[in-house]
Amino acid sequence: MKKNVLLILVCCNIMTIGTGYAQTGFAFRDNRKNKKVEVLYNDKLITAYCYFDSTEKPVLFPITTLSGVTITRGYPIVPRAGERTDHPHQVGLWLNYESVNGLDFWNNSFAIPPDKKPLYGSIKHQNIVSSVAENDKAVLKAHVHWVDNKGRLLLEEITEFVFRTTDGDLIIDRTSILKAMLPSVTFKDVKDGLLGLRVARELEMPSKQEDTFVDANGIATTVAAMNNKGVTGMYVNREGIKGDDTWGKRSQWTCLNGLKDGQHISIAIIDHPKNPGAPTFWHARGYGLFAANPLGKKIFTDGKEELNYRMIKDQSITFRYRVVIHAGSAYLLSADIDASMNEFIQMK
Repeated sequence: MKKNVLLILVCCNIMTIGTGYAQTGFAFRDNRKNKKVEVLYNDKLITAYCYFDSTEKPVLFPITTLSGVTITRGYPIVPRAGERTDHPHQVGLWLNYESVNGLDFWNNSFAIPPDKKPLYGSIKHQNIVSSVAENDKAVLKAHVHWVDNKGRLLLEEITEFVFRTTDGDLIIDRTSILKAMLPSVTFKDVKDGLLGLRVARELEMPSKQEDTFVDANGIATTVAAMNNKGVTGMYVNREGIKGDDTWGKRSQWTCLNGLKDGQHISIAIIDHPKNPGAPTFWHARGYGLFAANPLGKKIFTDGKEELNYRMIKDQSITFRYRVVIHAGSAYLLSADIDASMNEFIQMK
């Protein structure tokens, strides 16, 4: 009897110690009820792999620096005062494409009318293949399906996210392997793709221009001119080209710099040289869309080049990207990004 009492007391002490223990380094928290896997660093949320029905694709949302500055737009999931409310499909960090066998995966969201839904594709989360977190590195592998409106499978995707820290910066490496599940799968040469990030208002580029953008199905979205107070973003690519001029240019990396919450924020997206179409074209927009599209040659070259990438059944294609998220007293230098790029391209 005494042994049982002692055992209970020991167990209770262990539980008490556990509840007061602060997790150091990376950890995952599976939140299936809310359809997401949260990524924690030193007990703080830095991002989450979210597979909400409303987004029509898995996304990393929100994304913060290691110091806690949120770099992604909140709308439409967690709207914030003063944000733009255009392009509801642009959420967090994602990978999809505007035209796959004629289906628009890029522009799909809750905002598409039911009668138009057959024109769009969705990326459906299937399961978490594996998750391992320890100290300054965490690896999450997910299995998803690219399907049409009736659930017919076009592509099977396995994506591995590797989260790491280096000198106070958050590094996210994404490797996505897409396998064709139909006799023929074609990525038509179009503008909207492939890896996309929608940034917070403060990191947009200042602009007084109102623009209208039309998707592959002719649906227009107007991006209104807004007050530029506190809007500080500026793109720069590896060749030193800045601002709107980075749009449509090929480069091994492009970086967005801006001020937010009193810190210098740099977000660098690095293309891998083994990606199809590398070095990628940059679909970098001042209103906050930061995207790499290696498959849209025609629009970025004024029709001089064209790439309609076709796959046959069971053929696979791999896309690798690195995202470096920095916060500090100064922006990342080109040499810093080059060093990260060189490390990235040498990794297996």
